[in-house]
Amino acid sequence: MNSTKIAILERTLIREKAARKIAESILEEKSRALYLTSEELKQVNSELAHLLDEKSSQLAGIFENINDAYVVIDLDGNVIKLNDIAVQLFGYDINNEKLNVVDLIYPQDIEYAMSCFTSLQKDAYFSNYEARIVTKLKEVKWVHINASIIFNKENQPIAAQGIVRDKTDEKEAERKLLESEDRLRTLIVNLESGVLLESEERKIILTNNKFCELFSIPATPDLLVGQDCSNAAEQNKILFENPDEFIAKINNILNARTPIIGDELLMKNGKVLERDFIPIYSNEEYKGHLWTYRDVSLKRKYNKSIEAQKQKYSNIIANMNLGMVEVDNEDKILMTNQSFHKMSGYSEQELIGKYGYRLFPILGDREKIIQENNNRKKGESNSYEIKVKNKAGEIRHWLISGAPNYNINDEVIGSIGIHLDITNIKALELQKENLLKELEKSNDELHEYAHIVSHDLKSPLRGIDALVNWLKTDNIAVLDEASLQNISLIEMTLEKMELLITDILNYSSLGSSLDRKQEVNTYKIVKELEKILFIPEYISLKIASDLPTIQGDKTKISQLFQNLISNAIKFMDKEKGLINISAKEEGDFYEFCVQDNGIGIEKKFHHSIFKIFHSLKKDKDSSGIGLSIVKKIVTLHKGKIWIKSTPKKETSFYFTLSKK
Repeated sequence: MNSTKIAILERTLIREKAARKIAESILEEKSRALYLTSEELKQVNSELAHLLDEKSSQLAGIFENINDAYVVIDLDGNVIKLNDIAVQLFGYDINNEKLNVVDLIYPQDIEYAMSCFTSLQKDAYFSNYEARIVTKLKEVKWVHINASIIFNKENQPIAAQGIVRDKTDEKEAERKLLESEDRLRTLIVNLESGVLLESEERKIILTNNKFCELFSIPATPDLLVGQDCSNAAEQNKILFENPDEFIAKINNILNARTPIIGDELLMKNGKVLERDFIPIYSNEEYKGHLWTYRDVSLKRKYNKSIEAQKQKYSNIIANMNLGMVEVDNEDKILMTNQSFHKMSGYSEQELIGKYGYRLFPILGDREKIIQENNNRKKGESNSYEIKVKNKAGEIRHWLISGAPNYNINDEVIGSIGIHLDITNIKALELQKENLLKELEKSNDELHEYAHIVSHDLKSPLRGIDALVNWLKTDNIAVLDEASLQNISLIEMTLEKMELLITDILNYSSLGSSLDRKQEVNTYKIVKELEKILFIPEYISLKIASDLPTIQGDKTKISQLFQNLISNAIKFMDKEKGLINISAKEEGDFYEFCVQDNGIGIEKKFHHSIFKIFHSLKKDKDSSGIGLSIVKKIVTLHKGKIWIKSTPKKETSFYFTLSKK
């Protein structure tokens, strides 16, 4: 049993040794084959390097000095050679970093780049390749490439070479040119003038919308390009008032080939066209012509209208009551109208060419008119008065309003003056001044008289009041009730007469203007009146805290509010009375409101209550002057006063006071 196992093991070992020898033999053969392959590859690489060096040395003299980039790549796209311009273009230094052409391709152009590379491998070259590249600095540039395959001695492809031209600036220039052409085309298409550009064979090169509109052509400008215009005039002649003349003019213009500007054409629809013809030459060779058409119908109508207006205003100027004179910069008279002839007494022949400052002004006014003329040379308009002598030797006063006169170059060439004879007005002004002085004197005398009368009237009234009081006191025991009532009526009448005299004096003392102005805080004034006036407990006075500060007479403003508040208290008939005072801004004014819930006033009395001596309630406390004083104070402060009221319910007095 053991001998059998040993025999089997020995045979197994023999087989394994044989198999190991066979494997070692096979491995040795594979190693030898790999070595030989490696040697062959080394030889091929050596030959490739040698060939590339040889080709590079052959091309060095050519490509190192060209103005374009030169690139050599292996068949996998790895860059193995760049000239200096290529280094500058791409930004890569292949001595220190690897570069594959794929790294340079612009992402959106990769499909086109791959197809061109396939063509290069298939056809051994490609030309006029244009696409974008991305440099190391991430700049996008346009390039033009011509490339070819490099072969070894056995005509096997071993590499590729290409000349790369930077076309970035050229592309940008092309883009700008296209944009300019588009803008120009858009401008021409949308011009308000009809444009037709024809070649020397009379084929349409360019036209626009306005041309199609003017000649009722049912097509767009693009569709007309290339059309023959030889018979266009014959077809369009029916649009014009004189068809034969239209045809004859076109033929004459085309035969003469000389520029025509502003030729007018009258159309049957009433339009007037203005036509220009510009022949086009290049090196003295006729290349075509340009027609332009403008619709000047409105312009012609405006010109006629302007001419009519000019004639109308010429007639107005000639006959207006204001004298008009046109002079040059030296004050030499160039034109006058009929009214100035009447004012001055001189005829047109006697005035034209004369110097105004020498002919009319007297005394110091001669220097004034020279100075004003100098001011107008500077472009200033002015108004001034002068004394003059007319032809008859009469002294007259003239008011002159002068303005510079300009030419089309905006240069001052003289002036135009409007003259108004204000001699009579000056006389009236003098008369008015005298009347105002007399009125002022009369007002002062009247004011003084009012004080005297007030004092003289009040003295007897006080005497009568004293006598009545003594009579009543001395005879109180013997006077019956009727007598005592009559004496009371006398006392009440005396009080009312004294109140009336006082109010008349106050009204006359207001004057017609404000003597002085100062800052007046209306809120403080009303608060002070609240302390001074007797306001019954059943009446509430509500004062808005935002009552404004104005410019005015403090005493008169205080009197204004006092009268209105007293009036509201006097005519209060409710168990719980309310007086409300407020204000708001209205432009240059403040609008105040004094409102109460008293007896109210019927609408028919709204205007009459402001009249002097008018009172709705006849009693000893009312003279009928209070609201007249209120209105006069408001008027002195450039304001207005009005009323809104509902009888038996409420009354609101509104008034405005100027802020300044």
